[in-house]
Amino acid sequence: MRKLLIAAAALTLAVPATASLNTGVRAPDFTAPGAMAGKPFTVNLKTALKKGPVVLYFFPAAFTDGCNAEAHAFAEALPDFQKAGASVIGMTAGNIDKLEAFSAEKCAGKFAVAAASPDIIKKYDVALTKPDGTVTKITSRTSYVIAPNGKVLFVHSNMSPADHIRLSLEAVQKYRAAHTR
Repeated sequence: MRKLLIAAAALTLAVPATASLNTGVRAPDFTAPGAMAGKPFTVNLKTALKKGPVVLYFFPAAFTDGCNAEAHAFAEALPDFQKAGASVIGMTAGNIDKLEAFSAEKCAGKFAVAAASPDIIKKYDVALTKPDGTVTKITSRTSYVIAPNGKVLFVHSNMSPADHIRLSLEAVQKYRAAHTR
């Protein structure tokens, strides 16, 4: 319990790194171990993009209040994302040993979550930093919408989970409207 409280305190004192990938750049491909509906699952961005746009959202740690709420909200909104032709993938460097349980409980078994390696964190520029500039091993809360061609369409980086789902869905719907004429 004490470790959990210390981790929660560290998250509140951490701020996301100022940079993230810019729109228009190619999203780095990756293959990562993860889970879906409580079962081990390998996540590959290139494979997911063959089905349509991908919402790739990074979150600090499984089974924390904000991350639980965000995963639940993405699960609830998944039919809207699917209607717009998109899939959702969650990624974290925190509590990766709990991804199977998290995928079943908080994601309601509706989308994959994966373990963000240090290389993925670096390539997506989602390392969480403390106010003194110290980089943590936890990911910031950053959402990307990636087009099927691999280009980043939208980026939202904010430690509050409040707007990630709405803004990501709007970006996906805008993309679909522009590409279904």
